[in-house]
Amino acid sequence: MNELNQSVNKKIKEIIEEMTLEEKVSMIHGNGLFRTEAVKRLGIPALTMSDGPMGVRKDYKNDKWEDIGNTYDYSTYFPSNMALASTWNPDKAYEFGTSIGAEARARGKDVILGPGINIIRTPLCGRNFEYMSEDPHLISKMAVPFIKGVQTKDTAACVKHFAANNQEYERLNINVEMDDRALHEIYLPGFKAAVKEGNSYTIMGAYNKIRGEYCCESDYLINDILRKQWGYDGVVISDWGAVHNTETAAKYGIDIEMSVTDNFNEYFLADPLIEKVKAGLIDEKFIDEKVERILKLMFKLNVFSEKRVRGKYNALEHREAALNVARESIVLLKNHDNVLPLKDDKVKSLAVIGENADKQHSNGGGSAEIKALYEYTPLMGIKMRVGGNTKVQYAKGYSKDESLKSDLLNEAVKLAENSDEVIIVVGLDHDFDVEGKDREDLNLPYNQDELVKAVLEVKPNAIVVNISGSPVFMEQWIDEAKAVVHSFYAGMEGGYALAEVLFGDVNPSGKLPVTFPKALSDSPAHCIGDFPGVETVEYKESIFVGYRYFDSRGIEPRFEFGHGLSYTKFQYSDLTLIVDNSEEINIELSFNITNTGGTSGAEIAQVYVSDLESSLIRPKKELKAFEKVFLEIGETKLVKLSLNKEDLSFYNDKENKWVCEAGEFKILVGSSSSDIKLERIFTV
Repeated sequence: MNELNQSVNKKIKEIIEEMTLEEKVSMIHGNGLFRTEAVKRLGIPALTMSDGPMGVRKDYKNDKWEDIGNTYDYSTYFPSNMALASTWNPDKAYEFGTSIGAEARARGKDVILGPGINIIRTPLCGRNFEYMSEDPHLISKMAVPFIKGVQTKDTAACVKHFAANNQEYERLNINVEMDDRALHEIYLPGFKAAVKEGNSYTIMGAYNKIRGEYCCESDYLINDILRKQWGYDGVVISDWGAVHNTETAAKYGIDIEMSVTDNFNEYFLADPLIEKVKAGLIDEKFIDEKVERILKLMFKLNVFSEKRVRGKYNALEHREAALNVARESIVLLKNHDNVLPLKDDKVKSLAVIGENADKQHSNGGGSAEIKALYEYTPLMGIKMRVGGNTKVQYAKGYSKDESLKSDLLNEAVKLAENSDEVIIVVGLDHDFDVEGKDREDLNLPYNQDELVKAVLEVKPNAIVVNISGSPVFMEQWIDEAKAVVHSFYAGMEGGYALAEVLFGDVNPSGKLPVTFPKALSDSPAHCIGDFPGVETVEYKESIFVGYRYFDSRGIEPRFEFGHGLSYTKFQYSDLTLIVDNSEEINIELSFNITNTGGTSGAEIAQVYVSDLESSLIRPKKELKAFEKVFLEIGETKLVKLSLNKEDLSFYNDKENKWVCEAGEFKILVGSSSSDIKLERIFTV
């Protein structure tokens, strides 16, 4: 775990020996809303943090949730984690990470609170847009390079929220109950990868309880799994206000307690801890261990070095990184009759309809809010892209103000009738995709379904763009719509990237990191498991989360996990396997992908594994590898991937260990979880 040299470890021990109890305790709790206390006598600075991961949040006063009101904290607004995951491109995750790490460092931050990697258990979770996927493999492969990128800039990533923080309803107290298979196969792998592969310097404990213990005070989660099983020597930071008990937090829990109130000395790991140590109720060694980990973190970040990375923010290359991620994040869901891309010479008048076309999203969502340097809306992006030869007109179409419904609808339909082409931009906003509450249903709010149907009636070729951080219900109009595009809050450049895709400057290559169900009742958390629970929520669906459930039960979603179309066509061929049945097991697979269409593009080849002879029930198939392949017209590339014993294993909750059983397995290679192109059975 990024071991420091012997002399540094010796120096840390010497520093701790010099410290008073009060000085040590001052380092393990907030002495500001986003910082700890400095120990000036020994030259130890405060540890400073910032919310993420869509950018560095605006600065607040030290002890009040009040904007400082200056202009220097306008920041690059990056795409959401869900948008990043929809690129299926680890290189873009690394580029994203280096950019946000540099921005945080330049703003004087030591820790950026991200990435968020909780599993998308339900499409209703208010913070889904901050997370990545329903699949632990995709999460792991995108989170690790993000973390590594951040930490190249002497900024610590803080992976959150450990663990099973999958809803906002009663998040401060809800108790999560799940079986060991679900915990180890679904909800922990992303965090394990973040720790063991990404070497995340810090990790954030979640608000909720798991098996009756608050996550920030859980001996099982923090000491047993994180520290002992995974060998983690980094710093565990509480979510803000997630600590409830001095003794359990000191002995079994986090290293730094943060909260939302300004009574810093009254935090559980502040004066109450000092009193308990002096009374002989808590051993000071627990505090020493926390301080040692914090000091190690500071040395890893070169806090005491004049050579520490300076960083920079609002840099051109960071805005370019945001644009590149946005371009690759946009998902083409449907394109009947090749309505897209639009042709410049055929579009003399263009109607852009829908409030989301002219709405900025950066300043909402809760702790993910960003004081954006700028944000191109779809309307602005389209007008920037088409220039002066196309007349672009806008109609709001809908509003949360019900009294305006009829007038806005009529205006939109009239504009659509009199335009060559129509783009309808609908979806959610941060009244719905927001920290602190979950959505009530999958429906589009503000009568948007009625708007889409009315416009499609007069303009059947109208393009529907949905902007949201989670799946939405499209059943009222999806069969009539010929072209549907989806964007997960795509950052400051999202509106321009969308315009580039709509007009064919960029060939869409994003794929869904989550399943879009036809009905909420099709989702496993709602038809098998509990949601949202009362005091306890039971994950009765176990390992059958997302596509694992849909595929295994034969339920057809509206759009499957991994789905995403292109303006070109790809052909898969020549799957070969080389199986090494030595103790560790290694499977080398290769196949060709050819661009058989009329434009260059990128395909995301997905490799799933099916266990045909398992002693315990397993999903029909599970994602185990993927690669994004960029191809010119007519070009063929050989894709080589490898699998190992771990990729074939499941967690045996009867034996409390990972098991790879002998027998037959099937490799499935495809364009999505449903669109399988190549298959091959092998035996281990």
